[in-house]
Amino acid sequence: MLTTRIIPCLDVDAGRVVKGVKFKNLRDAGDPAQLAARYEAEGADEIVILDVSATSEGRETAVNTVERVRAAIRIPLTVGGGVRTIDDARRLLEAGADRVSVNSAAVAEPALVARMAERFGVQCVVVAIDAAGSTGRDAGRWEVVVKGGRERTGIDAIVWASQVASLGAGEILLTSFDRDGTGEGYDTDLIAAVSAASKIPVIASGGASGPEHMALAVGAGADAVLAASIFHDGVYAVAQVKRELKDAGLEVRL
Repeated sequence: MLTTRIIPCLDVDAGRVVKGVKFKNLRDAGDPAQLAARYEAEGADEIVILDVSATSEGRETAVNTVERVRAAIRIPLTVGGGVRTIDDARRLLEAGADRVSVNSAAVAEPALVARMAERFGVQCVVVAIDAAGSTGRDAGRWEVVVKGGRERTGIDAIVWASQVASLGAGEILLTSFDRDGTGEGYDTDLIAAVSAASKIPVIASGGASGPEHMALAVGAGADAVLAASIFHDGVYAVAQVKRELKDAGLEVRL
């Protein structure tokens, strides 16, 4: 049985960690370097930093934030937000990221995924997919949204997941826009569909309120589970989540 990774997410805006619901109503949650160090001490397997306003504001991810977090931790670090070019990705890797996540720019220019994989290796390339459920005649389908959920693309999220895998993505960071920050649990139908279509590892994101939801996500096909609010608000410590998942029969690194 493969080990399930537990990944705290640091959504960063102007050098501070923020958290909201469906990417809106952001509130301050602390200093990124301090939180990352705390989560590593608690047993986190990886840290993800997403600069939530970089794309909408047309700027690059803050390299100094990445450098500060890397200086504070030793575990793997994935960074995304505002990555538009090979040079953007290179700067983040040089600042200490182990992997770079690309979202809106990949939708605008899918060939960017292939170029990143060729330049840095598949293991360094994560494609973030933010998916919103469709309604009406398209109920049961998911649409890719970009620019922090501000723009719908009309692209089928399952088709897109398969495409990015063929282009060279090493992993997919899959966020349910509808569940983000709600505590209602991950969208397990979405996870199952993306996992089946892409055949590459999937990090589930959006909606976790506890270990039960994480176990369901893994059961649906997720290789890792990402959460923010439950860790930032002290509802659960990473070690507590891992103990409960271990008790539920999942393989985790204690």
